[in-house]
Parts: sequence; C-alpha cells; structure tokens
Amino acid sequence: MRHALNGLALAALAGLVSCVGAGTDPKPPSPVIAPPPVPEVQSAAFLGVERGPAVSSLPVTDADANAALAAFLESCSWATGKDDKSGLTRPADWQAACTAARTARYDRGRAFFAEHFDTVRIGNGEAFATGYFEPELRGSRTRAPGYDVPVYRVPDDLTRAWPADMAAAERTGSPPRGRFDETGAFVPYWDREAIELGALAGRGLEIAWAADAIEFFFLQIQGSGLLRLPDGSLMRIGYADQNGRGYTAIGRTLKDRGEIGEGTDYAVSMQGIIDWLRDHPAQAPGVMRENQSWIFFRELATDGPLGSIAVPVRGRDSVAVDPRFVPYGAPVFLDMDSDVADGLWVAQDTGGAIKGANRFDTFWGNGADARRIAGGMSSGGQALILLPKGSVARLLAR
Repeated sequence: MRHALNGLALAALAGLVSCVGAGTDPKPPSPVIAPPPVPEVQSAAFLGVERGPAVSSLPVTDADANAALAAFLESCSWATGKDDKSGLTRPADWQAACTAARTARYDRGRAFFAEHFDTVRIGNGEAFATGYFEPELRGSRTRAPGYDVPVYRVPDDLTRAWPADMAAAERTGSPPRGRFDETGAFVPYWDREAIELGALAGRGLEIAWAADAIEFFFLQIQGSGLLRLPDGSLMRIGYADQNGRGYTAIGRTLKDRGEIGEGTDYAVSMQGIIDWLRDHPAQAPGVMRENQSWIFFRELATDGPLGSIAVPVRGRDSVAVDPRFVPYGAPVFLDMDSDVADGLWVAQDTGGAIKGANRFDTFWGNGADARRIAGGMSSGGQALILLPKGSVARLLAR
C-alpha cells in the first residue's frame, strides 16, 4: 500500500503532525518524539551491521510468529527474485528459507524463524515507528445524490518527460510527472485545486464517487482504502499513481498557524485535524488544497491493500520500511516503548516519509481499533532485522 504516502505515500500520520494521538498502550503515553535524522549513507551495507541475539531468545508469541510466517511466505517471490537495495542479501540467500516456508507447519512459526534466520542490528538499532491503517468511507460506483467526490483512475495524459528548457546536465533520476499542453510543451500536471475545480471532469476517469471530501482527502494520504457501497458491499481501491505535485502536511500548517495544538480546542492528531476542518467548512477546502498532491486509484480484487512488493499487507504483520536499509520480505523484530508494536513484522511496503535506517511504519488493518492505534503510534525503541542464515556470516566477514 504505497503511501501517498509517498505513493504515500508517507508515514501517513507522521507526515501530518509527527503522529500524535490516543493509542491503546496500557502504559502512560510515551512522549511524542521526532523521527531521527536521515543519515547521509545510502544503504545498510555502508551504515554497518552487527550480529544480534539468537532468534530463539526473542520474546515472540506463538501467534505472532505463526502470522509472520504466513506473511513471509507471501513475500518470497520478491525476495528470491529481486535485487536487494540494502546490500545485505542476495536473492539466492532467501531460497532455503522460502523453500522451507512452503511446507512449514503454520503452528510452528517460532521454530521456523529460529532455524532459518539470524538477527542483525543496522547501525545502533535505535528505531522509530509510526502507524498506518486502511480507512473505510461511504462511496458509490456511480454518481448519486450524496456521492459527489470523484475517485479518478490514472489519466491517459499523465506522463514522465524532461522539460525542454532543462539542461541535459540537470537531468538526473527519473523524469518528472507532468503533461503536454496544447502547444506541445511539457508542463506540471494539474494540482489538487485544479482537479477539484474540474480539470479532469467529463473524461470518464471516475471509478467511484466518495461521500465525504475530508475523509477522501485522508484516504489519499493513506494510499488505499475501502468504499462502503450503498448496498453494504465493499470496494477496495489502491494507489495507482500520483500527479507529481509535492506533498504538504496540512497538520503542520495548521499547527504553525496556531489553529490546532496548545491553547486551542483541537489536538495535534489526525482526529484533531478532521475536527478543525469540519468546524471550518469555509476554510477547509483552501487548507486541503495547500497539499497539491493528488492520488489516482485502481480497484483491487485482493483480500488486503497491496504493498510495494505487490502482495497484500496484513494488519499487525506488515511494516513499511526504507528498502535501502531493510530488504523487502525480511522479518523485523521491534521492541518499542509503545508495547503494542512489539513483536515480529514483515517488510512489505514503503512510504514517502519512511526514510533512513530503522524507520518503520506499522500497518494495523482496518476498522475503529486500527484507526485508533495507528493514529497514536509514535514511538522509539530498538529493531532487529532477521536475515537468512549464511548471509550474516558473509556480511561480518567483509
């Protein structure tokens, strides 16, 4: 579920306001902390690794390990077939564990991970975790009274190219997203305001219509979600592309203006932002349009939102990572100040705000509890990455 976050994108909630809110941790809430600065190194192999404790010594429950085993197996086609940007593993390193996972008993997850994996710390292992979830809002496949917010598929004229006036020496990385205007010049694609005012209307791009503009705004930040249709059925939509415009965290904007936070009636949280927007209907559209990014969707037939490696992410099992520091498909053990996030996760997603070593965005599924936990997840702690046995010995021998 690539966050628009990014393509999410971000961590969604962290991108808004450094991810504060009410969680479900039985302990007193941990103080809100800022994500650590992104290191200058560009991969885990350059940052350095050290061997961690034996997997068998980790305080992982049977249920947690069994669920992680199922999620790991779904990731094997990626891990065994794609290059690892982190520099920690090779596709062949995953083959033995993935072969064993296909026949492993799903009630013996702890034994499986202990047999096939070693742990490492990336850098000092100090971790920062936020949370995201799959929102649900009312929608319709066709426009109807009360359903007026268009959910667009990718437009045919959204493309990548270099502006003609950009010097060749400045053309690095991927060309920017944009469109060719009526004169044939390559220009930025329509921003949020233009799209909301009808720049794409009448082109048959709508795959659905949402009932609530504010809820849809936050669904775009999450990158995927569920539409509850008038007949009670669900339509799952997922990130397909983005208009190429920059993402602006409107929560930070409102906080800087003194509209939310200390001395106001609104908490610095996702719910606080929503409450402010609803209480200020004349100002809300302008504030949301300060985030020029717009997300295009496609309908998904999967039993969960798709992560960055094209497998469904699972609530309480999948985590978004920076793939330069954690291999996709790798199990991750988190020991966080917020105990609700402790345990085994599997790296299956990424996000625009998920940058650097030991930066994680935990996925909590859908529903009220998922929304509450994700909205309150902002925690420091320690992380261990589980790598196939043999790969750790090779890394440490360098």
